[in-house]
Amino acid sequence: MAEFVYPPVIGAALTVFRALDVRIKIVGAENIPAEGGAVLVSNHISYLDFLFAGLGAYKGGRRKTRFMAKDDVFKHGVSGPLMRGMKHIPVDRTDGQPAYEEAVKALKAGEVVGVFPEATISRSFMLKKFKTGAARMAADSGAPLLPVVLWGTQQLWTKGRPKTLTKRHVPVTIMIGEPIELAPGDKPVMVTRRLRAAMSEMLDKAQREYPGTPAGPEDSWWLPAHLGGTAPTLEVAEAAEEAEAAAKAERRAEK
Repeated sequence: MAEFVYPPVIGAALTVFRALDVRIKIVGAENIPAEGGAVLVSNHISYLDFLFAGLGAYKGGRRKTRFMAKDDVFKHGVSGPLMRGMKHIPVDRTDGQPAYEEAVKALKAGEVVGVFPEATISRSFMLKKFKTGAARMAADSGAPLLPVVLWGTQQLWTKGRPKTLTKRHVPVTIMIGEPIELAPGDKPVMVTRRLRAAMSEMLDKAQREYPGTPAGPEDSWWLPAHLGGTAPTLEVAEAAEEAEAAAKAERRAEK
């Protein structure tokens, strides 16, 4: 099914991006494995990241990425059929084991599986703590980790901001790093640290070389604080997320 659904979806996305003059730059396309399984690991700064990360793999090597995503997306009337048609993997957050097993099976079958190790969008636009799932999948399947960093996608649609899907001339950087091969006995925690360090360097490079600048002081929200923007620092953003999670838990307990 993915053979029939995936290319038209990518084509439709590219048509929209061209109409809006989204200036996509793919760096490191040569690092996309021509064949075999790979765990594509991307940072998460926008609701559209799966489109851009998947585009990088598709344009770079015609690889179709099966992203792991929360199962709510698969229940939506519009996104659900598309997600299922592209063979993405639904994740039940109360029991993620079936999704994990499906991802490992896909990797062993030679497919590319996409993972966002931060789990949720980073409001600081910097890397949050990584979960070890990607490293564990790579170890269990024998597939390499493929680090991918996105920058600029947060200007289009991100958490806590209104959609700006009609914003024109937005530069978007898709940076693909060298695959990280695991050695026998590598511990997932240490591999995850190595992965995060590599992606941190890539993100810094993507930010420094990014051609876009805020249109004015009111437009600096998408820039991290250390680059002169008004996005919250990583510490402030994490504190806000913890407070939100606690409030949600309290509301559930009251029901």
